[in-house]
Amino acid sequence: MVDFRTAIERVLGHEGGYVNDPRDPGGETKWGISKRSYPNLDIKNLTRDQAIEIYQRDFWQKIHADELYDGIAYQGLDYAINSGIKQAILGLQQALGVPADGVWGPVTRAAALAMAEGPQIMRYVAQRIDFMRTRSTFSYFGSGWMARMADNLRYGAQDM
Repeated sequence: MVDFRTAIERVLGHEGGYVNDPRDPGGETKWGISKRSYPNLDIKNLTRDQAIEIYQRDFWQKIHADELYDGIAYQGLDYAINSGIKQAILGLQQALGVPADGVWGPVTRAAALAMAEGPQIMRYVAQRIDFMRTRSTFSYFGSGWMARMADNLRYGAQDM
């Protein structure tokens, strides 16, 4: 079972200490929390516990992770952290084959619960890879993103 605690430990295995890469559109980042998303937050001094609290409140809850299959909840959290809530929901909608508007609603929820977890995970990760390849920063960050996707496929195999 993938609850929030398991999911966030996986995410934090991909995210880490303080980084301020000028090629990262998010700017200063620590634990995956960016200055661009949280301009009033002291990113450099952000604690792990503070990051976890932000992830639960601003990501896990907003992607409605508790309404999803466990493996999809993790994949959605990881996607939202890298690409934003709306893009994570859009990606799920595209993977499910429902109208994609980036808004969680009854159609998305019903489709997510109707499709088996295994195929849904594979389609969601494939959609995310397709999305990543369109990003202007793929040539710089793509190798790391693809390593993360390989890990996510392994997690997906575990979660099915």
